[in-house]
Amino acid sequence: MTATPPIEPSETAHTRSTLATLKGLLPFLRPYRRQFLFAGLALLIAAGATLSIPYAFRQMIDLGFSKIGDANAHGIDHVNLTFLGLFGLAVLLGFATAARFYMVSWLGERVTADIRNAVYGHVLQQSPEFFETTKTGEVLSRLSTDTTLIQSVVGTSISLALRNSLLLVGGLIMLFVTSPILASTIILMLALVVLPIVLFGRRVRKLSRDSQDRIADSSAVAGEILNAMPTVQAFTHELIETERYLSSVEAAFATAMRRIRARSLLTLIAILLIFGAIVFVLWLGAHAVVQGEMSGGKLGQFILYASIVAGSIGALSEVLGEAQRAAGATERLLELLSLQSSIVSPPTATAITSTMEKGATLDLEGLSFHYPSRPNHAALHQIDLHIAAGETVAIVGASGAGKTTLFQLICRFYDPQQGSIKLENIALAQLDLQSLREVIGIVPQDTVIFSANALENIRYGRSKASDEEVIHAAKLAAAHEFIERLPEGYHSFLGERGVRLSGGQKQRIAIARALLKNPRLMLLDEATSALDAESERLVQQALETAMQGRTTLIIAHRLATVKKADRIIVFEHGRIVETGTHASLIEQDGVYAHLARLQFQLHD
Repeated sequence: MTATPPIEPSETAHTRSTLATLKGLLPFLRPYRRQFLFAGLALLIAAGATLSIPYAFRQMIDLGFSKIGDANAHGIDHVNLTFLGLFGLAVLLGFATAARFYMVSWLGERVTADIRNAVYGHVLQQSPEFFETTKTGEVLSRLSTDTTLIQSVVGTSISLALRNSLLLVGGLIMLFVTSPILASTIILMLALVVLPIVLFGRRVRKLSRDSQDRIADSSAVAGEILNAMPTVQAFTHELIETERYLSSVEAAFATAMRRIRARSLLTLIAILLIFGAIVFVLWLGAHAVVQGEMSGGKLGQFILYASIVAGSIGALSEVLGEAQRAAGATERLLELLSLQSSIVSPPTATAITSTMEKGATLDLEGLSFHYPSRPNHAALHQIDLHIAAGETVAIVGASGAGKTTLFQLICRFYDPQQGSIKLENIALAQLDLQSLREVIGIVPQDTVIFSANALENIRYGRSKASDEEVIHAAKLAAAHEFIERLPEGYHSFLGERGVRLSGGQKQRIAIARALLKNPRLMLLDEATSALDAESERLVQQALETAMQGRTTLIIAHRLATVKKADRIIVFEHGRIVETGTHASLIEQDGVYAHLARLQFQLHD
């Protein structure tokens, strides 16, 4: 197993067309066919109303203004009817445009929410290998900035593109109906104009992707530092980190300015070329009117249709720029969604009951493992171990001996390269992943406290637990008293990452969370390391009660906490070197006895 940086763009990602890239959004668009149909109907009505306006102006000029001086004086009647018709078109256009705006805005918001949910849910399913190689800030940038770009495309740009495409096609048709010769001339000139616009648009797309990558880099820098503010301030690195973030922001700004300059130049080229072509053709039309080959109303109609065509092409060039940016964002999001975690439930998974009747047996057979980021260094090597149901086993050893790695394999955060782990005689790889983790309770070495109150932080262990069950778990973990002393008791907000709590208080919250889960297999990774002597005594008593009837594995550097374990397993350099009780290991005078002498001498 090798670690591959998970969000690097593929070699073909930059070479695919914008349209081909945006097709990746189709799975998110298909569920809303009806809304797209309504939006399309409103779009057709609005486009039809817009294309009818030039014809109404022609009628007003040729049949209205030209007859105002006639004896029968019917010209004013034609003017009145024409303006009445124009008002009717305006009403129709207004309602259709409002309906289109509402529907496409709804679609933009809905599809963006779906994409965010899909990407976030997919990221949560990734194995720890993914998070070893990916910055959290980069993922957050994709969830926010990239999805916002897609929202602008789905909620605005697609509608504008369709609207202006309809106006472009309809306008061109009406240009030919009005004057085939002038229309042919303008089409020929526009064809020559489109080529440089398309070629330049490709550069805009590449710059758009680069711009989004730089924004993600700055988000990653900010996220890392904001999560480590006490360390930053303790080492007085505020100015250094400000400069580092400034460099990242300036790099993003410089890339964005290259994109903006390219888009500005693209807009300039489009306007100059398109309107230059139209002005030339209209000059030819003016000569035709002077020579009596075309009526004034027909020229007015041609001018309006030419303006519609020109405006449509200009708007499409703007939409193309937005589409280029969205294509880059879509690539990045689709790369996330295309990732497949190596840790998944098998197609025919076996479920294991979480009913607490007895502990679970655990068997490790020929277990060897190295982390993907360190393929040449074995974290565990040829581990063979049988743990009986209800047994309490302590795992000790120096830092880096492989103790926490073993816990990660038991939770199936990783799969071993050799050997197997069996729970209740079933290999972990054959178990349903969620079912497996539901029967395991873990108190990690690095306690995680969520931005919520104490009640919800403990309830994270079992989401449907009642308040009374939460409070009972807190009492078992010796957390009830300090929680009650908080300003709002169990409803007190604990701060982001639990900044309002001491290290020992955080750990007791984590222990209460694990006890509330009531698992068959309990994994305690330095569960009492941050507790003072009195709290450790209280928690140790609670844990001893909680261990009854369940299998428990304890990692501890403080050997005083593991004396009562049924067995002690000593790890060194990823191998089991000693096994026994506290007394028997002291008699062996090996690694464990050496660790015990060091600790107990220090405490004397």
